[in-house]
Amino acid sequence: MEIIRDRNVEFIRLQFTDIQGIVKNVAIPVTQLGKAFKTGISFDGSSIEGFARIQESDMVLKPDLDTFCILPWRSMGGTNEARLICDVYTSKGVPFEGDPRYVLKRNLEVAAKMGYTMNVGPELEFFLFERENGSGTKPHDFGGYFDLGPVDLAEDVKREIVRVLIEMGFTVEAAHHEVARGQHEIDFVYDEALRNADKVVTFKYVTKTIALKNNLRATFMPKPIYGQAGSGMHVNISLFRKGENTFFDPERPYNLSDVGRYFVGGLLEHAPAITAVANPLINSYKRLVSGFEAPVYISWSGPNRSSLIRVPAARGLSTRIEFRSPDPSCNPYLAFAAILAAGLDGIRKGIDPGEPLDLNLYGLSQAELDQLGVRMLPSNLHEALVALEEDKVIRDALGEHVVNNLLRLGKLEWRNYNTYVHQWEIDRYINII
Repeated sequence: MEIIRDRNVEFIRLQFTDIQGIVKNVAIPVTQLGKAFKTGISFDGSSIEGFARIQESDMVLKPDLDTFCILPWRSMGGTNEARLICDVYTSKGVPFEGDPRYVLKRNLEVAAKMGYTMNVGPELEFFLFERENGSGTKPHDFGGYFDLGPVDLAEDVKREIVRVLIEMGFTVEAAHHEVARGQHEIDFVYDEALRNADKVVTFKYVTKTIALKNNLRATFMPKPIYGQAGSGMHVNISLFRKGENTFFDPERPYNLSDVGRYFVGGLLEHAPAITAVANPLINSYKRLVSGFEAPVYISWSGPNRSSLIRVPAARGLSTRIEFRSPDPSCNPYLAFAAILAAGLDGIRKGIDPGEPLDLNLYGLSQAELDQLGVRMLPSNLHEALVALEEDKVIRDALGEHVVNNLLRLGKLEWRNYNTYVHQWEIDRYINII
């Protein structure tokens, strides 16, 4: 309240995400903040995708004080706006099982009972396009990997995004141009999973807002341009216990402990079902193809970037695994929950990931892959949804409410996609059939 008075904050945006990870908010004047803290702010849950049915629509937002921050770009006439990320409760005062943030918190509690704290370091890629029309994909620049100005025309935009993120409490590690024209990446430091899930949704919100202020459009669509690299969200993962990284063992290959190996084994075991959560769009599977450094094969390795999971070079407290399939269109709360549940299942069961494959899997024939026992990730959303339906561990981790809605929305999108007449079909067939 002192910050609110000192910074002359007039409105508070109470933010949360729907099941698809889209940020929603209710704006309240600061005079209502006491009520928000005491009893919460009511809203109609039946209007939010994947939440409640109309006959049980009353829901309550309860703000998490740890997420308070000023919105640096919302200064108007000497007053400011702030935001608080909220947990969603039912009208009976219990956590709503369909709240993605609650799903992650519930799985983190499971890890805590096993003695673990999960840290994640997500790496988000995105595109900046000209705002020439509603859905154009004209890149803002012609830069490539690690290029700089004047080829990278977005240096000032990235600098502004980073400055805003820092003001909002981020510790940003790096910002650079990515492989494709108009593609960029901004990395922030690893943190406890819930805090960084909050930061992922904040990062996307900030990036799209600052891009719009610069007459650009930012998109986290996985594959907006055919033939170009897609945007991923590699997730770096480690489990800590009493301040020690349980993935580190200096006596083992890659300095990866048995706990780390079993976590990898669980991820490999449940990777097809996780894909339905971490790659939730039709478009996600246009990125998961050979030739663009996106993973296709369910395998693990040391530094090999053709694997689904790799062990980066850092050791000691920084020992981690990198899970490379997720993309930034996913809901980070659900994706992190599914990843954690899979890894914990691997630890409980002692799932051996097998030997690492430190070779270029893209260059192997199907017969060679079969001989090595390498499976492929789902090639489309339908296959991923089937895998989710059949995976009890991931279903239990997400809860039936979330799973049923993910399946409903995914199947609806798959049906719509398959019945829609696409421009590719017109261009290919109209003059020859």
